[in-house]
Amino acid sequence: IAEELRAEFPENLQKENLVAWCVAHNWDAKNRNSAQRAELLSELGLKRVAYNWRQQDDPEFEQEILQCEKRGIEYFAFWNEHDEAFAGFQRHGLRPQIWKTMPSPQADSQEKKVSAAAARMLPFAKRAKELGCSFGLYNHGGWGGEPENLVAVCEELRRRGFENVGVIYNFHHAHDRIERFAEALDLMKPYLLCINLNGMAAPDSVDEKTKENKILPVGSGVHEAAMIRAVIDSGYDGPIGILGHLPDQDVEKSLRDNLEGLDRILSELASAAPEAPPADQSILR
Repeated sequence: IAEELRAEFPENLQKENLVAWCVAHNWDAKNRNSAQRAELLSELGLKRVAYNWRQQDDPEFEQEILQCEKRGIEYFAFWNEHDEAFAGFQRHGLRPQIWKTMPSPQADSQEKKVSAAAARMLPFAKRAKELGCSFGLYNHGGWGGEPENLVAVCEELRRRGFENVGVIYNFHHAHDRIERFAEALDLMKPYLLCINLNGMAAPDSVDEKTKENKILPVGSGVHEAAMIRAVIDSGYDGPIGILGHLPDQDVEKSLRDNLEGLDRILSELASAAPEAPPADQSILR
């Protein structure tokens, strides 16, 4: 894509500002180590990473930090919790966002569900605050993935003194909100810490059991262009991520496909933008 056209894109959609998300461990068929991953991101021109870690993954916390520092990559976020990782952040003076999946509590009223979810997330919000980090409620389906509930729990935690709490919103966990995305975005915008993009197929073609059509490269779906336009039109200027979220695929291909697809969409949106109205000549007289 022409650099002059790329320069017209919002700052948060410039390649060097995008966040590479779900690029470690089981999301990479080549299972790159920290050094190889940082080298790949650097080669692709990506300067920010959100590190995904689960109990079954071998921790590489210190190396992940060191390799990011070596390559000039911002360690932007950490998904999950681990004392060793948190200690590393303190040693290296890092304050990444901490992401945690929002729960879907069983209760007989909305008020009780919000209270229970806030109570569950409060210790994590407190720990993140002690580290000087923002804490993101991560949508992952169910009650806890609905924008209204994410916002309600976020507001409840803020009322309890945790102003560091916000919302992480993932396109790939929001197929049932495509038609109302602009409305949801408006509701979440004051609290958004990051939006992660995805190719969005028609909701009735997404199979939650087989995951068919759930994860697609940006630009290969049918709805993400309109959703990205809604993000731009909303004035949201915060962080935006792209996924490497396909376990049987080389994460390099996943990221390249997303970058290329995003470029196509942005180019099309730029081409479709209405021209500025002609100047009022009477003002010039």
